[in-house]
Amino acid sequence: MTSIEADITDLTHDGRGVTHINGKAVFVAGALAGERVRLRYTGKHRHYDEAAVDAVLVASADRVEPRCRHFGVCGGCALQHLAPAAQIAAKQRVLMENFERIGKVQPKIVLDALTDVPWGYRRRGRLSAKFVEKKGRMLVGFRETNGRYVADIERCDVLHPAVGERIAAIAALLETLDGKREIPQIEIAAGDNLVALVLRHLKPLSDTDTRALIAFGQANEFAIFLQSGGIESVVPLWPSTAQLNFTLPAYEVTLDFLPLDFIQVNGGMNRRMIDHALALLDPAPNDRVLDLFCGLGNFTLPLARRAGQVVGIEGEAGLVQRARDNAVRNDFDNVVFHSADLAADQRATAWAKADYELMLLDPPRSGADAVLDYLPRKSVRRIVYVSCHPASLARDAGILVERHGFTLQSAGVMDMFPHTAHVESIALFVR
Repeated sequence: MTSIEADITDLTHDGRGVTHINGKAVFVAGALAGERVRLRYTGKHRHYDEAAVDAVLVASADRVEPRCRHFGVCGGCALQHLAPAAQIAAKQRVLMENFERIGKVQPKIVLDALTDVPWGYRRRGRLSAKFVEKKGRMLVGFRETNGRYVADIERCDVLHPAVGERIAAIAALLETLDGKREIPQIEIAAGDNLVALVLRHLKPLSDTDTRALIAFGQANEFAIFLQSGGIESVVPLWPSTAQLNFTLPAYEVTLDFLPLDFIQVNGGMNRRMIDHALALLDPAPNDRVLDLFCGLGNFTLPLARRAGQVVGIEGEAGLVQRARDNAVRNDFDNVVFHSADLAADQRATAWAKADYELMLLDPPRSGADAVLDYLPRKSVRRIVYVSCHPASLARDAGILVERHGFTLQSAGVMDMFPHTAHVESIALFVR
């Protein structure tokens, strides 16, 4: 298609530039707000069009040289061409716009953005793998920006360095396997003590292949797991007793987890986020706290160091059991965990009928609106809400303010995923 010139006025939620041509919105990959670019159309739709940058004619002052040479092809990052401070500012704008547009609320105080190291931060991730017959070699990486192909990368600067610096070596290993065509993905899970690779395989692997994987794990200090089906099929290959964990030194807590368990992707940011959440919630020694969507106890156990009692609720039974085990292992006697589907009505349960002074919410992308039909009870004076999706947070903020009589005291972003358009945020609600 013919390339044309246009002025970019804004960024979309996924990091593309926005312009309008003949009154129609055009989303431009690789463009930044304030730039003049030459673009070419890549797709046309009824209400908007898509395009990519052919040339930047007038660059934004916030444009920087991407660190990764695969940027623009690999879909793992969307904002490496935008200066870190400008990335944070863009995410803060997205959050505040969602509060205004969806929740019809605004925080009294906009919190300073919480940041940590911007590289080598990803301790969880899923890499695609594919043996490409025409190339005669294995590709291992994130999907390309178009989502159809595996990006041909040799390293990744946002992954934990133990894995990010060995992408080419992992691909070279898989090329030698008899079952290379039957391995579509590799899950990465990095604890403080160990880094694990979980290989999904569609057919049983040969003895020769398993020996090669064990040797690779030993040589590179990886724990190797195999996954033949669903999450319940994950088994350790080497070592046979591999146990992942991460520590929260400020609270004298160590959390054991399985390689496919949900943990916060960014370990350094997770520690800062916990400190931040507890400072906002400000638990007293006699307070009772309800921690919803508690997972392994990431917030629950640190809260139990400060509060009188903490009740953690999680929908996945396996996570609840591991949370209980973590509580015992760390010598807590003031924590109780329950398994409950928080998308269903739980108001008849004893834990939902009980009184609490404080609440913490850390829901999935869909948010917590189902819970907010019957919680919080009148005794709750403060709520901290940790969000991975600004739209659902904004909707739930409106519910807490309009239906439950809270004030949105403060809110701000946390840069859990630098160089991506993902917006992680935290909000404090006060009765």
